Amino acid sequence: MNNNLQATSTGRLETTVYDIDIGRPAQGAIVRVITVDSLGEQNVIEELITDENGRTPVIELAAPPVDLSLSPGEQKPYAVYNIDVNLEGYQPVVIENAQILPNTTALQSVQIRPEIPEIPQVQDIFVEDHTLYGVFPPKNPEDPVKPLPPSLGFVVLPDPVVPEFVIVHEGIPTDTSARNVWVPFRNYIKNVASCEIYSTWPQETIKANVLAILSFTLNRIYTEWYRGKGFGFTITNSTAYDQAFVYGRNIYDEISVIVDELFTTFITRPNIRQPLLTQYCDGSRTSCPDWMSQWGSKNLGTQGYSAINILKNYYGQDIFLMQANKVSGVPSSFPGTSLQTGSTGAGVRTIQEQLNAISNNYPAIPKLAVDGIFGPNTRTAVTTFQRIFNLPQTGVVDFATWYSISNIYVAVTRLAEP
Repeated sequence: MNNNLQATSTGRLETTVYDIDIGRPAQGAIVRVITVDSLGEQNVIEELITDENGRTPVIELAAPPVDLSLSPGEQKPYAVYNIDVNLEGYQPVVIENAQILPNTTALQSVQIRPEIPEIPQVQDIFVEDHTLYGVFPPKNPEDPVKPLPPSLGFVVLPDPVVPEFVIVHEGIPTDTSARNVWVPFRNYIKNVASCEIYSTWPQETIKANVLAILSFTLNRIYTEWYRGKGFGFTITNSTAYDQAFVYGRNIYDEISVIVDELFTTFITRPNIRQPLLTQYCDGSRTSCPDWMSQWGSKNLGTQGYSAINILKNYYGQDIFLMQANKVSGVPSSFPGTSLQTGSTGAGVRTIQEQLNAISNNYPAIPKLAVDGIFGPNTRTAVTTFQRIFNLPQTGVVDFATWYSISNIYVAVTRLAEP
């Protein structure tokens, strides 16, 4: 199966491998990038070794022309590769059909677990076609504003809250054989956006679609949509009911950066508390009455529309953006202004303490004196963190960096607890 026949451009791939049980980067893992021809023959085109941060070098891979991802068509606009990951003492991981778009960077995170003696196991992850290319059922229409459930039995949130995790049901709601997976909230949004839109699209189009995905997700959380019906999950990965999600797939750097900037923001209307259930469809193979057309949003972005004006074009002129006041699972909220060289105070001290804890798992981050003074050493530690976790390397602790540090700090300290 050679899906890369139109490969005349290049995209980029970076793979990160870590031990999920202890939250440490996996140094020395062998990462093989493989093509599969029309006869099923495999060809290893790259063999890489992860560094102390569990990362491979960024490599360039053949990809189709960018024009294929900028308008609907029959040709696949991305190339696919298999990725094999092996490290002595750990279960091998095989990712089939990692998707490489031209002129963008695919970020492949791989979670490995220690092998179980005498029980050979391979974690095999199959990535379905992108929703704009493959065949998927259309969404079931729903009211964008939901009646809130009764207060008896469980508590309705007084205001929208960004949760620490989303529980994703991998199937339609009534499929009891489908598993539930726990996914960190931002990782979930990045995964959905990478499944639903192309990272080659204009930045304002990506922002508009990310905001729609965020609002849709936060509506499901705020209204306890599935839990109120007796289900033990937050949302499904069925495109008929919710949004596409593929466990273990690659995301895109261009999408990841935008999610980190916007992940507490949602769409609403005057006089309602809840995020809107902002449904959308591709707008080419399926029509979107009163919803956002994904391809239409791309065209508006190309014409120079801002993200909010793209959204107003589809959801109405009365919509506006709000931020959730609370982010669950983090020790302290963003102080409101960025921290940089010359900053002082409790916020700087918090960052220094958290970076020191993270450096126990990521030794490339230098240890800091916890003095509340943002000097050259703190800037170096921040820049190193940003490099390791694919954030813009500014040396400034902005909104996205603050919450990235907080999330990694919580993860490594929780795993370190006895």
